[in-house]
Amino acid sequence: MSKLKSMTGFGRSVQNKDNYNLIFEVRSVNGRFLDIKWRLPSLVRSYENLFEKIVRQYASRGRVEISLSLQNNAKADSVSFDSIQATTMIDSLSNFAQNRKETFSLDYNNLLRISSLWTGSEEEIGDDFIQFTQDALKEALADWSSSRMSEASDLSEDLQKRFIRMQDWLRQIEERAPQIKEARFASVKDRLQEVLVSLESTLDESRFLQEMVILSDKLDVSEEMTRLHSHFKRLDTLLKAGDDAGRKLDFTLQECFREINTCGNKIQDAELSILVVEFKNELEKCREQVQNLE
Repeated sequence: MSKLKSMTGFGRSVQNKDNYNLIFEVRSVNGRFLDIKWRLPSLVRSYENLFEKIVRQYASRGRVEISLSLQNNAKADSVSFDSIQATTMIDSLSNFAQNRKETFSLDYNNLLRISSLWTGSEEEIGDDFIQFTQDALKEALADWSSSRMSEASDLSEDLQKRFIRMQDWLRQIEERAPQIKEARFASVKDRLQEVLVSLESTLDESRFLQEMVILSDKLDVSEEMTRLHSHFKRLDTLLKAGDDAGRKLDFTLQECFREINTCGNKIQDAELSILVVEFKNELEKCREQVQNLE
């Protein structure tokens, strides 16, 4: 089975443990390198490096945003208030205001915002909870990976159809190219004959053959055709292999573009010029597609 993956995807994991509700969400878009952005609560922020090692097992490229929502459902009696510390702080502020001969007015609601005054189940988090968080992250990444593989499958199907279409055009070019070459030879010979007649001279057959050899090299696209066939085999292999295919597919498509462009420059034919333009447009569409692949 192909391991081809898109760099665009979404994954989610919802878990519950003890007094916590945990939701991991993973979103990604295409990017040249792996760029991970985290949105973690302070409770587990120190474990970011540990989490990142896990993410790198699932991706090698793309811009990835990972958020964790962590809700504590602890009962009220599991949370305690450090009244001694609070009293010390309030007295210090009161004395400070008094020394400045200013009025000190206490708003007790502000004490709710001072995390150091409150203790609860968050302080009891240990290795088991961190392992549980890692497992939840892996589940979200697996879901994300599945969505990326699904999108990559659709992209692969579309690319294969385009490759088949271009290979059909390639066969048309191969069939038509020799006919164009012969027609050009005949046209050149006829024009030379007309010029020589007007000059009352005769055609030097050996010189004519030399010119035809030079013209033949200029019109010959057999090497380009051979390389194009090889490139399309490579494209098919890369799609089926899947692993780290994005960059390789993009490079191979660039090589295809270079070869077909050379063919268009060599074969000066109105009918085939239209085909070459279509060929190049199709290659550009394929490049846009593969740039979404990891």
